[in-house]
Amino acid sequence: MVPTESAPKQTFRMIAKTMVSLEEVLADELRALGAENVVPATRAVEFDGDMRLLYRANYSCRTALAILKPFAEFDANDDQELYDQVYKIRWEKILDVDCTFMIDSTTSGEVFTHSYYAALKTKDAIVDRFRRNFGKRPSIDTENPDYKFNLHIRDNHVTLLMNSSGDSLHKRGYRQGVGVAPINEVLAAGLLKLAGWDCSTNFYDPMCGSGTLLIEAAMMANSIPAQYYRGNRFGFMRWKEFNLGEWKSVKAEEDRKIGSLDFEGEIWGNDIDPQVIEQCEKNLEFTKLHHDVMLHIGSFEDQKPPEGKTLIVTNPPYGERIKVEDLNAMYEKLGDTFKNLYGADCQVWLITSDFEAMKHIGLHPSKKIPVQNGSLDCRFLKFELYEGSKKAKRQQDAEE
Repeated sequence: MVPTESAPKQTFRMIAKTMVSLEEVLADELRALGAENVVPATRAVEFDGDMRLLYRANYSCRTALAILKPFAEFDANDDQELYDQVYKIRWEKILDVDCTFMIDSTTSGEVFTHSYYAALKTKDAIVDRFRRNFGKRPSIDTENPDYKFNLHIRDNHVTLLMNSSGDSLHKRGYRQGVGVAPINEVLAAGLLKLAGWDCSTNFYDPMCGSGTLLIEAAMMANSIPAQYYRGNRFGFMRWKEFNLGEWKSVKAEEDRKIGSLDFEGEIWGNDIDPQVIEQCEKNLEFTKLHHDVMLHIGSFEDQKPPEGKTLIVTNPPYGERIKVEDLNAMYEKLGDTFKNLYGADCQVWLITSDFEAMKHIGLHPSKKIPVQNGSLDCRFLKFELYEGSKKAKRQQDAEE
């Protein structure tokens, strides 16, 4: 009997959305998952793959906000042409008449200057086609739609995409307690990657809040997929082409990696606020990572990091949502703590939007990476610590 060849996988172009300065990090994640023809763009990464990769990218990428699947492209020079081109699409092949949908739109250029109006014309074309062919139309639902469509128009070029993720992938599902200014989970994971967290050292966050950086670090150390705690809440699960068997297969493959890393380091967190530490404990207990993370209560200048090589990443107050009486003095204390309490085994990174206060740290950062925390323009700063002066360190390196 002659063996039959399996059908070739059907690959297509996808777009993974991310945040400022995380494009290369996400590109590396996608390559590791098997993506092909990976091309970083602005706050996005384009790549080729099949439906299994679409499922895998949603489940495992730590720095993706959404995975989009383009399905239509055309040129339109005015509102009527946009309507006509959208109307021609065989929407009944994509969604049923009793489904709900919403449209997110982005426009740039001089042809379409109002994104809301472009989305309205697109919606009209979709529902008019259904009404004409079936006598009824799908409904709009901006809260929990079956289908999220993205409309992207640059000048006169129109692209329609399906959002396979549904809710933003920063919503990991593990938050049981939240501090005043929690950092976005995707940003937290991205900062760890930018800082070089490879799970080969200790990790310490001296101002840990409700523990997002700690949890993301512990998930990486335990090879826990990014959406392990999210449950079955992905947009692709409502698609006509959704294959439950393939999804379960992909999820099982990723879950089998849990615990595969031989992490021997320690993960520590500290915060001055006992109530915030209580929230952090709730989050850690929910994820069952409470045995992996040690928490301390107290001021950051009184707590030493764990002994041995330690990566320190922290998100101190910026004075935006958390008010500090004297922010400059607090940043000066941070610098003194770095210099006097932390040793040469420590590498320190912090994120801030207060460019004036960061001058009071008293140390020159060896790296400044622009990042965005919500609407705030921030810098992610790296400080390399030495025993004695930096000049002495240079002389020692030269002698070696």
